[in-house]
This record gives sequence, C-alpha cells and structure tokens, in this order.
Amino acid sequence: MPPVEKSGKSGTTFSPEEVKVVFVLGGPGAGKGTQCANLVRDYGFRHLSAGDLLRAEQDREGSEYGEMIKKYIREGDIVPMEVTVKLLENAMKEDIKDKHGKGSFLIDGFPRKMDQAEHFEDTVVPSRFILFFDCPEEELEKRLLNRGKTSGRSDDNVESIKKRFKTFVETSMPVVKYFEDEGKVENVSAVASPEEVYQHVKERMEKRGIPVKPRA
Repeated sequence: MPPVEKSGKSGTTFSPEEVKVVFVLGGPGAGKGTQCANLVRDYGFRHLSAGDLLRAEQDREGSEYGEMIKKYIREGDIVPMEVTVKLLENAMKEDIKDKHGKGSFLIDGFPRKMDQAEHFEDTVVPSRFILFFDCPEEELEKRLLNRGKTSGRSDDNVESIKKRFKTFVETSMPVVKYFEDEGKVENVSAVASPEEVYQHVKERMEKRGIPVKPRA
C-alpha cells in the first residue's frame, strides 16, 4: 500500500504535486485511446481507461459489481460514480506503489458527469486539466460502426451508439463547460488524421508545461 498523501484539499488520497492527473474526454469513437497511446509513449503517462476498468471488472470472477456493470454498459448508461472512482483509485495505488508514491495518469473517458468530477477531485486528487477531443456525431457513428465489425463489443451498434452519444452530450458536456470556465480545458479537433490530431495534442502539452520524457 502506498503512503497516503494529503493535498491542499483536505482528505484526498494523493497530493497533486506527487500524482498528476489529466482527464481525457470526447464522444465515443473520438480517438481518445489512440492519442493516449501516443502520450504514454512520449510523455511517460500511465493510461487508465475508465471503460476498460469497468469491462474488466464485469468479467472478474467473484466481482460484486459485475452484473450491475454489464447492465449499465449494455443500456449505454453511466455506472454509479462510487464504483468507477474506486476502480480508478485502486489502479492508481497499484501503479505508484513501487514509484515512491509518484505518478502521472491519463484518465480516459472520465469524468462523465459532474458528480463524478467532484467526487474524484474531492477524494482522490485534483486534476491538472481536461484534454477534450471534439468530433461531430456523424463522424463518431461512422467510426464506431466500422470498429464494431471487429471489436466484438456489444455496444458498437447503431442503437447503443446513439444512446451513448445522447448520454455524452447531456451529462459530459456540462463537465467540459464547467472545467472550461475554470480555465482547465484544452480543446482539440478530432476530425483530422490521428497524426495531425497528435500534433495539436503536443502543442497543448507544451502549453501546460508537461515535458516529453527523456529518451532512454
């Protein structure tokens, strides 16, 4: 178990000086995973996907949350925040336990609602900023249907895609707007090629003072 750090916010698990978090948001299919992989390679972040953690938990033998998570994902709804935040916190603790309590994390697909954002920042650690990938619904639907041919994911179908996008607009965009008002959003258009999008991402990293990791 890593040492429990205290930050300026009383009661958070980690200190923002020791544990740096960048939230990564964007509609389903905006290319968040691809860009996160680039950032892991070049900047040394640990990538945590809220969706991947939830999908792994739903299949974990003996999980008390498994069936509930399956139902929420199948319906395109948002899993209760306490479950998602706890899975993220546990993954962060596991990652930093051999790193003297320090770490840098990209948290992908989270927070998806204001209560998630508030709960995470009040109990785990305040974030540095949000990297928001902006992409029109028509383009997202095209990408997801194409992905669904090989992904095997139960939610890569037209009905689930439309539900997921509606949920994103209604619940996640207010989160983006809130952090935007706080000066904590870097908006990147996700319509261009992945290579072009990443050039813009790197510019945002430089603007926020996030250094490229040294070459080995």
